[in-house]
Amino acid sequence: MLRRLIDLLIRYGTAFVAANVFLEQIGAPVPAVPTLIVAGALTRSGALSSTAIMAAAVGSSIVADWIWFALGRRYGYKILKTLCRISLSPDSCVRETEANFDRWGMKSLLIAKFIPGFSTIAPPLAGATKKSTLQFILYDGAGAFIWAGTAVATGRVFHHAIGRILEYLENLGGWAVVLVVSLLVIVVLFKWWQRARFLRHLRMARIGVEELKDLIDRGSNPIILDVRTDAVKKRYPTRIPGAIVASSEEVPTRIAGISPDSEIVLYCT
Repeated sequence: MLRRLIDLLIRYGTAFVAANVFLEQIGAPVPAVPTLIVAGALTRSGALSSTAIMAAAVGSSIVADWIWFALGRRYGYKILKTLCRISLSPDSCVRETEANFDRWGMKSLLIAKFIPGFSTIAPPLAGATKKSTLQFILYDGAGAFIWAGTAVATGRVFHHAIGRILEYLENLGGWAVVLVVSLLVIVVLFKWWQRARFLRHLRMARIGVEELKDLIDRGSNPIILDVRTDAVKKRYPTRIPGAIVASSEEVPTRIAGISPDSEIVLYCT
């Protein structure tokens, strides 16, 4: 069974890699790095062309990322809300990605694919901030090349070890497929559990706009912290009256003198 799968990878290697990378970058929980590493090992023996594999990986990555970039340009920050609903990454990754993107700008795309959550959120965020399409493609393409190249190079360097692993899996017969599929399912279920737990805690701690206004009108005087990134505040300068503007790093110092009994409300993107 595994031998047939390897034969299919050798026969349709370029197309398989392209499809795998595209699915991962578009948001599906289908990791592409293992495929790229195995493909890299196969290029060492001449079964596959490293140039073709790299072209397929980088090309399909750019196409998938450009789709999110275009949606970000068209729908702005609203697309991040949609992305959080379909992605298995916690919503907190948006805030972290915003902070990194705000700090490094388009250069962050060079390392985005190495950071969980960042890879999916960065392209639409670049579009939402109205970055140049050409600049996005150049940085995103360079980042995809570094990411895919690292995986393929790893496969080439450790091709002997990978060959032994594949041989071991082949000896397992049909159980090898069961093992690989089971590992993939475990990864997906773990990420789903992480997200479900995060959302459960978030629902307990979240209040709506009307609820906040009601607190203010009743004289509860909640402490309101505006922790939006600088880029978001420039794009949407309106803020809640009386809110304390602070970065996420400044929050501990800004609330140091506040009574523990005070109600504290934070809002970001």
